[in-house]
Amino acid sequence: MLCAALASAVVVGGTAAGTAYVNAQAHADAGAVSSQPSVTPSASSSVSREASVEPAAEPSADRDALLEKAMSTVTVEDGVDVAVAVLDLDSGRSAGYGDGTFDTASIVKVDILAALLLQAQDADRHLTAQERTYATAMIENSDNASASALWVAIGQADGLDSANKRFGLTDTTGGDGALWGLTQTTAADQLTLLQQVFGDGSRLSEASRTYLQGLMGTIAEDQDWGVSAAADGSDWALKNGWLPRSTTGLWDVNSIGRITADGRDYLVAALSNGNSTKAEGIALVEAAARAAVSVFV
Repeated sequence: MLCAALASAVVVGGTAAGTAYVNAQAHADAGAVSSQPSVTPSASSSVSREASVEPAAEPSADRDALLEKAMSTVTVEDGVDVAVAVLDLDSGRSAGYGDGTFDTASIVKVDILAALLLQAQDADRHLTAQERTYATAMIENSDNASASALWVAIGQADGLDSANKRFGLTDTTGGDGALWGLTQTTAADQLTLLQQVFGDGSRLSEASRTYLQGLMGTIAEDQDWGVSAAADGSDWALKNGWLPRSTTGLWDVNSIGRITADGRDYLVAALSNGNSTKAEGIALVEAAARAAVSVFV
């Protein structure tokens, strides 16, 4: 949590709403084939045999509908918006619920570091010692001052938006000026970002992905909540964000990451706004994450 003096310094040049945001924030922070007789079939029986060994098509489940049904059992406060998206890394199947746009709060820190790593790759260089220090504090401890430093290093919103265009994010827009926590995004875009970090075919190199995955897998103990609630053990990597909006007194609470459940790996993004308390928001994103993974397990 930033002290008031640091928060005041961060918002120089920001909008009035943005200033209130920073001053108030507690944290900008996935058919068996029958054996056949070993005989040569007649021409007339060939077609029959070919048909018999054709794999049976898996019924196409509407996973979005299944997720909607699962979410109908989740308690959501009046006036709260929630969205969740999940991808089974093994099968490549996904599901989503909710299509609203949300403040990122501190989950944008994953995006900031991904952008920095992409820029470093373009320049054929490694991160500096100072950049690595900032990155560790920003992801593991969700340190805001470190995030602000790297936000400037990547070129603020312009740098983030440029990297996101290459990453394939289509509905994410960097926050104005120094207000990285007010970056706007969707659950679907956060799932796309997670694929860049944890999936194949990423714009990030293997070394960059491994580095970012490692940081997300060693976050501070008091931040062990969110999508990790859907895991069936300790094998997870995540980043959370929580933000009290000074204009309403309501909370944005988000969580993104990779979890393992029932022996399979999933990417999950759960976003919410309008929560009456941080605790209510945490309970909601955790329930949404469990609902999303339940579609597959």
